[in-house]
Amino acid sequence: MRLFLRLGPALRLSSRSCHRSVWASHGTERRAAVELGGRKLEISTGKLARFADGCSVVQLGETSVMVTAVSKTKPSPSYFMPLVVDYRQKAAAAGRIPTNYLRREIGTSDVEILTSRLIDRCIRPLFPSGYYYDTQVLCNILAADGVNDPDVLAINGASAALALSDIPWNGPIGAVRIGLVDGEFIVNPTRKEMTSSTLNLVIAGAPSSQVVMMEAAAENVLQQDFCHAVKLGVKHTQQIIHAIQQMAREQKVVKRTPSKLFSVPAEMVEHVQQLASDKIYAVFTDFSHDKVSRDEAINKVRLDTEEKIREKFPQAEAFEVIEAFDVVSKDIFRGLVLNEYRRCDGRDLTSLRDISCEVDVFKPLHGSALFQRGQTQVLCTVTFDSIESSVKPDLITTALSGIKDKNFMLHYEFPPYATNEIGKMGGMNRRELGHGALAEKALRPVIPKEFPFTIRVTSEVLESNGSSSMASACGGSLALMDAGVPISSAVAGVAVGLISKPNPEKPSDIQDYRLLTDILGIEDYNGDMDFKMAGTNKGITALQADIKIPGLPLKIVMEAVQQATVAKREILAIMNKTISKPRASRKENGPLVENVRVPMSRRARFVGPGGHNLRRLQAQTGVTISQVDEETFSIFAPTPTAMSETQEFITEICKDDQEQQLEFGAVYTATITEIRDIGVMVKLYPNMTPVLLHNSQLDHKRIKHPTALGLEVGQQIQVKYFGRDPTDGRMRLSRKVLQSPAATVVKTLSERQSINMGAANGQQESSS
Repeated sequence: MRLFLRLGPALRLSSRSCHRSVWASHGTERRAAVELGGRKLEISTGKLARFADGCSVVQLGETSVMVTAVSKTKPSPSYFMPLVVDYRQKAAAAGRIPTNYLRREIGTSDVEILTSRLIDRCIRPLFPSGYYYDTQVLCNILAADGVNDPDVLAINGASAALALSDIPWNGPIGAVRIGLVDGEFIVNPTRKEMTSSTLNLVIAGAPSSQVVMMEAAAENVLQQDFCHAVKLGVKHTQQIIHAIQQMAREQKVVKRTPSKLFSVPAEMVEHVQQLASDKIYAVFTDFSHDKVSRDEAINKVRLDTEEKIREKFPQAEAFEVIEAFDVVSKDIFRGLVLNEYRRCDGRDLTSLRDISCEVDVFKPLHGSALFQRGQTQVLCTVTFDSIESSVKPDLITTALSGIKDKNFMLHYEFPPYATNEIGKMGGMNRRELGHGALAEKALRPVIPKEFPFTIRVTSEVLESNGSSSMASACGGSLALMDAGVPISSAVAGVAVGLISKPNPEKPSDIQDYRLLTDILGIEDYNGDMDFKMAGTNKGITALQADIKIPGLPLKIVMEAVQQATVAKREILAIMNKTISKPRASRKENGPLVENVRVPMSRRARFVGPGGHNLRRLQAQTGVTISQVDEETFSIFAPTPTAMSETQEFITEICKDDQEQQLEFGAVYTATITEIRDIGVMVKLYPNMTPVLLHNSQLDHKRIKHPTALGLEVGQQIQVKYFGRDPTDGRMRLSRKVLQSPAATVVKTLSERQSINMGAANGQQESSS
């Protein structure tokens, strides 16, 4: 690792500034650079946004991201860590202007929400316990070069901004992206390199080579390759951490002392232990309980205990009373796992809950499946639509994130009844978006690259007791096979939890731990990790590790990957008993895609004036029609009936095509059917669609209206036929060319037919 530090000129202290002397504390610009995979990552501070508690700018190539951190000095009335992370894409950074009506950044895109969640999961575990002060981290893209993605830069920027501020935070952390191209691991690959990478791993590391967060999408990457990528990523994060630590030492950062860290008095916790320990233990060791009955039993003990606490501690705050019971309940729950190897539902540490699968749940659907794991139940459906229905991101997202059209999507829904609650319906919250994105990552690698439809999987959580996102991956895989999508392999997912015991002498170290396979909701709530992994029998397709403690040793991460791999194979074996491979063909009521040929002579009639016929056909039948080439159209029909109606329409349009008998360059008698300002509408034969003979083709002299030549409706005129225009398919006729001495023999279509018939008869007589 090489560090480059530069001190700039001191800034003058403003007499009007009283915000903890920010001009003095940030009076010098400092820079550090780290070599990662042969490329330089630069971190700077002290020049921009100096009223913020902390600010940093991170640059890789020509992509720069500024991150600010501000935390209030008065505690929040909420008894939790009120951290808000906002990652915003700016059109100006990509050299574009927003295309909406106001030409401003409006709303928040999916990419912004998912990246905000990514950063939040990296920094949240390192805030001190009981630090309940409103804190906001804003990530602003200053410039994007289209080569380097800004999301990983924003994670490092948030780490530097917090570490170089006076906000209490146990950082810094470092983050890198690892790609795998042709068997070679690449650190912070470019956008072009990522297009051919089979791995997209974002990993955040803490000091002492510990892991804080992992998120990955992979194309069946082998377990040993994935573990090697994790180790490589952690190694490079340490270089970034050392650079930020060096900057903090140079700046002589002093963290503020909060006016209050919310904690429970020890004597109150002891009193709760005396009152309720046995009752709580009895509930957690009663394996007959399910989620609802266990929650009700614990809540009953809670109400009795809290009433007695208030009697003994009348001056206690509501937070202290609630938290005192939670501390004791959590300790007993964790102690059962650590000391007795017992889980509250009676399973051992590596056992799965009971699993049941069902496919073809609803016959009219293109594909459906019901996946049940314990008390987590997910209904997945598959819908096919035209390629035109694929997701088309806005120009700014494409420019900044490199995301293009995609014809596969998974949408996750978590209604309030899934946890026996009442809540607001409608809209998409950040949690639903994040869980859906993870399940989509898990299934995307097995979707065929070339598929004639856009595929939408919906996952509705009907019951929830832990790991609903991984249940969505399992149910989505079953539904895709039921729909006849030729996926390359079945996909299953599982969540692994962690109960750990810190070293009393060094709390950042783990003294003892237990890994739990297929965790319940209560095990997630009381545990230290939610490690979700999905994949096929061959390898890993998606991973997301939410770690609630300041860091996790690599040893535990590797064990979690191994334990999840074993569980994943067990789940796949159960799923294969229901359906082991995709249906050989899609369901009869499913959509169809066909290419039809419409002769050039009939294209104008098929499309209609201004596309009227196409719009009417699409409105009446629900089909989607797109042009492939001059004479070929691709038709998507949602049902076989709609395709049949469309084919009948095309057959009717194309029949009796007498234009095939017209001779290029011949002169025909045309009948005027309508007089217009710009020309006359004429027919060459009775069932022909009238075509326009423009004023410019009526006569050599310029005229403003056809009546200037004495033309009337019903009148017959001679015109010369020049075939069809190759660009728009319109029939080309001219009367003007016949106004010269070099007149061509005049023919009528009926005469032409008679001549052809006579010639045919003559040939027959001569042969006989």
